[in-house]
Amino acid sequence: MEMIKKSVLFALILIFCFTLSGCGAKTATTPEEAQPAVTEAPATAAPAGPVVLRIANTAAFTTWDPVKSFSTEAAYMGNMYEQLLRINPPGSEETFTPLLAESWDVSDDGMVWTFHLRPNVKFHDGEPLTAEAVKMSIEAAKDHAGASFIWYPLDTIEVVDDLTVKFTLFYAAPLDLIASSLYGAWIVSPKALTASAENPDYFEAGLEAGTGPYMLESYTPDKEIVFTRFDDYWGGWQEGQFDKVLVEIIGEAITQQQMLEGGQVDLVTRLPVENYAAFKDNPNYNYFEELTFFNYVGFFNTLKPPLDNPAVRQALSYAIPYQDIMTVGTNGLASQSRGPVPQGIWPWSDQVTQYTYDLDKAKDMLAEAGYPDGGFDLKLTYASENDVEAAFAPLIKDSFAELGVNVTIEPMLWSQQWELAKSDPANAQDMFLLLYWPTYSDAGSDNLWSMFYGTEESPHLNVTAFNMSYWMNADFNALVDEAGATTVTDPATAQAKYIEAMNLLVEEAPGVFFMDVKSAFVVPTYIEGFKYNINYPFTPYFFYQLSTTK
Repeated sequence: MEMIKKSVLFALILIFCFTLSGCGAKTATTPEEAQPAVTEAPATAAPAGPVVLRIANTAAFTTWDPVKSFSTEAAYMGNMYEQLLRINPPGSEETFTPLLAESWDVSDDGMVWTFHLRPNVKFHDGEPLTAEAVKMSIEAAKDHAGASFIWYPLDTIEVVDDLTVKFTLFYAAPLDLIASSLYGAWIVSPKALTASAENPDYFEAGLEAGTGPYMLESYTPDKEIVFTRFDDYWGGWQEGQFDKVLVEIIGEAITQQQMLEGGQVDLVTRLPVENYAAFKDNPNYNYFEELTFFNYVGFFNTLKPPLDNPAVRQALSYAIPYQDIMTVGTNGLASQSRGPVPQGIWPWSDQVTQYTYDLDKAKDMLAEAGYPDGGFDLKLTYASENDVEAAFAPLIKDSFAELGVNVTIEPMLWSQQWELAKSDPANAQDMFLLLYWPTYSDAGSDNLWSMFYGTEESPHLNVTAFNMSYWMNADFNALVDEAGATTVTDPATAQAKYIEAMNLLVEEAPGVFFMDVKSAFVVPTYIEGFKYNINYPFTPYFFYQLSTTK
């Protein structure tokens, strides 16, 4: 269930957020071509011995099983395992980079997808890549993965021949995006999958069986992970790429900064957010600010008065100090959201309207709704693990107090907050703060559907279990359904429907859309090839793309 992902990964989100569609192309650039060097630096003589990349990272493994993976180990899985294809960062010349699939075809109706596999690819255990391996991997993910829901459109998988596999869907869905997902789409050696089926703890011994450029050498829990290059990697190797990667698990941001500045590590994933500015003009580093998948949403409990009145929800939306929330929560590493889809991922659009901070308008609207002096109480909850929510929640309380609305703030463990929300809407919190992100690069089929699609059959929680506003709107549902049905065959029409759905959300205000969070990265100038990929937010560094001039 997607809920598991949200709860398990909260801590990592806080770290990465501050350290930091259409049909598939039939051809694309190679991984090397798709990832150009970021900076130029003078070449030096090749060092003797292995070339080692040293990283300080906050992320530890929760599981070594690539099928079950749905958490912080994604920082490393993308270096050991591969999908059929990889979606490139926005603005790339090609939408996708072929990985284990050299090419793919889709039928005119978007129902049948055929992938043609790359020949002569080996798994780390020596097994060859075949269509049967793909079939076994996807079926295992569909049956057992934390992200199994991404394969909901899949009807059958057919092995056409050793290097051709055909997917038939129940309905037209963007299988290219699904097959490039960070979770639930890794292709795994059949030998390892068979062993794992017989022994569910097979991978937990620290075993892996991918096709990626790096293999696991050793793992010391919560301390160190060592990767070594896979010499038989199908992509080949060039001078300057790293033979070995040493990852130290370091939770403290200031410690990571000290290690970076002291030369103990080459890359970090977390620095004190207030210290990033010091690196912007430092000639020894390249500084990057990047969009992410992450955004903050606040759900109104639309089943409890007075929040069952859209006019009240609209008035309160005008009383949100958006700019102050971004400043206090992220030190400015954010932008105000336009609906629940974060900037940088489809189907985000600047045609979606926003509320502005306007207390006078909020007071007038409350008065028109029958609450001239406020006079009601609200309970707001947030995940106590989330420092960002802890920082900005008091701003909401203070602003609503100007309207005569009394807000009680209750920090709760995510699991407790979740249980309160789903147990009984009549006794649940009035406002529920949530950090959210889509599982793959289609926020229409995730953010919009997961958070706001409600039906009479599930009056307070939809099948995805994230409709914490308990909101139901038939027009919204119809727009989302129509958009989803045309995403592959007519993406322009699909986006237009999604934009209409998002503007309806803003108008009806079942939730507040606070901010889309950015990431910041500090990379020494001697490291080349870094390019953040918003589609893989939990893999800040793909080791194979990086090289050194030292």
